[in-house]
Amino acid sequence: MFLLEALSNILTLNQFAVLAIFVTFIYMLFRGIPVAFALVGVSLIFVLIAEIFLDPYRSLFRDVIEFDRTGLDYQRLAALSGRLFGNIVKNPVLVALPMFIFMGLMLDQSGVAQRMMHAMQKLFGGLRGGLSLTVMLIGIILAASTGVIGASVTLLGVMALPAMMKQNYSKTMATGTIASAGTLGILIPPSIMLVIMSDQLAISLGDLFMGALFPGLILGGLYILFIVAFGLLSPNSMPAPEKTDEVGLDVVLEVLKAVVPPMFLILLVLGSIFAGFATPTEASGLGALGATLLAGANNRLNFKVLKEVSRSTLNTSGYIVGIFLAANFFAFIMRRYGGDEIVQDLVLGWFTNPYMIVAFILFIVFLLGFLLDWIEITIIIMPLMLPIIQGLELAVNGYDTVRDPAVVWFAILVAVTLQTSFLTPPVGFALFYLKGVCPPGISLSHIYRGIIPFVLLQILGLSIVFYFPELTTWLPAKAYGN
Repeated sequence: MFLLEALSNILTLNQFAVLAIFVTFIYMLFRGIPVAFALVGVSLIFVLIAEIFLDPYRSLFRDVIEFDRTGLDYQRLAALSGRLFGNIVKNPVLVALPMFIFMGLMLDQSGVAQRMMHAMQKLFGGLRGGLSLTVMLIGIILAASTGVIGASVTLLGVMALPAMMKQNYSKTMATGTIASAGTLGILIPPSIMLVIMSDQLAISLGDLFMGALFPGLILGGLYILFIVAFGLLSPNSMPAPEKTDEVGLDVVLEVLKAVVPPMFLILLVLGSIFAGFATPTEASGLGALGATLLAGANNRLNFKVLKEVSRSTLNTSGYIVGIFLAANFFAFIMRRYGGDEIVQDLVLGWFTNPYMIVAFILFIVFLLGFLLDWIEITIIIMPLMLPIIQGLELAVNGYDTVRDPAVVWFAILVAVTLQTSFLTPPVGFALFYLKGVCPPGISLSHIYRGIIPFVLLQILGLSIVFYFPELTTWLPAKAYGN
């Protein structure tokens, strides 16, 4: 009670209401309530509070809910839900979402990753840290072809972790390598997160895909350099096998046969977008068809696989669309309480330097990654931050062809930051995906310790992109002929 009185003396009614909305939402999440239900539940609770108790807000919510002699006016709620749903379903950008999900899930079923793992083990297995290098290279290729984090981490864990343990790899190094390699798919295009960001920030999906390519490859390169350096500094953590077969031309050909098909599909999808031959939506359909053909070529395509992939695609797409609907309703209620202005005043009140403001926003996103999934952060936080970024005087060179170079740069910065949310406890989903397939003897503490250097490398990669914005704008500009 004392705390409430103290807050009432410091905060205005609007600020108190917005703070209460966020606190209630976080509380519901910690109680285990599903995200979509928590968003809708909090929104309805504060609509009712405004309608019943807060006279200044009643007029703001007349088009959402109203009481009459018979109780609630459900027609108003139905009209609002229809409007929100229509805005999402009619969005052409989001049509690409289920196609990219289908592409990733079908590639996981196609046996491509298993072939690459088998071939690359022969090529790099004799080197110190060769298994870690193999996992990281496959992770980069899977990132550019699947983009489904849970599937990538689980697949790499099942394929690589037993071999690493058999070769006496450090448990922390083995688990850290697999978890970090599996999360690259959230950044390297075609990424599901970038599809959602494109919608939330109203910018070109092609610009985001091109803008994320170099940062994603830089981050993968940092991982590889770390593995090589760590193998030299701590040889006992990644020992070389005692007996190795000689690497000949047949091994190189086997690697090429395993790597070329998925790489060709990646070039086909991204190349058609970058060259302007196809829209991201059209390219997503091409990728889904190509992944299906790859599964058929590897004799892995049958009705059971098609049914399983289609059902998983429907479940994942439905989950994301459900959160979309709930988050739009949540954002709508937040705006009625003046949440946009309050957040902008809060962020802009801390610093005057525009780059410090961007760094402060990234720090907030990094902290939220410890508590929330990337979907909630992207859908709820990004629209709130967009007006702030558009109002800052940021000298980001777009070469006069990228429509919003500062927004593209900011989106990629947030994407790199959000990648840490998969690796940071307590909500680091990649950690729990990996724990689910770990052999006995590997605990969560091993995984937690293993991801620490890779999170630090992510922060280093974020710093590089922050200081060199051209890494995100050069390729989109070149794609448009400048």
